[in-house]
Amino acid sequence: MRVSSSKEKILKKIREALTNPVPLPFPKSEGTTSVFPQQKEDLEITFAEEFTKLLGKFAFCVSEADMKHQLQKLLSEKKWTNIFCKEDSLVKILNDGKLPKLNQSTLADCDVSITTCEYLIARTGSIVMTSAQQSGRTVSAYAPVHICIAYINQLVYDTRDALKLLKTKYGNSFPSFITFAAGPSRTADIEKTLVVGVHGPKEVYLFLIDEQAK
Repeated sequence: MRVSSSKEKILKKIREALTNPVPLPFPKSEGTTSVFPQQKEDLEITFAEEFTKLLGKFAFCVSEADMKHQLQKLLSEKKWTNIFCKEDSLVKILNDGKLPKLNQSTLADCDVSITTCEYLIARTGSIVMTSAQQSGRTVSAYAPVHICIAYINQLVYDTRDALKLLKTKYGNSFPSFITFAAGPSRTADIEKTLVVGVHGPKEVYLFLIDEQAK
């Protein structure tokens, strides 16, 4: 079948373009810098503002002792008694006799789950969790309420910062699953009405401790 002259001209131009690629007009703008302006406030303030915009509930704690005091008050007010937590680092901190005894074996029917996280992204108000954590992939998503305990040095500004740190941390053992949790699950698919807690936790709390993660 004979190729039309006009089509032949187009194909010729494509072949020429492939053999003589045109340099990028603005090489310095191609992925070398973030498209988002850097924060003007402290990371914890930026995160708190963005996290609460997404219906998350934020608590700033000056120490681990302050975190336990605020957590105890929250659990008492909400009357949550079946508290699932399987991370050894948290169990060691929280199992001190003042808080309800932690459920470390059965996620089903729990009132609330408590986990740590990998990082917090200030710009988007997101909690970064991975399958490499002791809680795994399901704990933060299956419980009706998720409480995350984080430390001040886990804050980063943007997603790319978190991914770089994850790559450095895990190297060739990079986690198979990464979650960027931005507040409670919500959807407006039905008649554009916002519904919270349809396919995940209906409430998400973030306790940020003003200490370095151990």
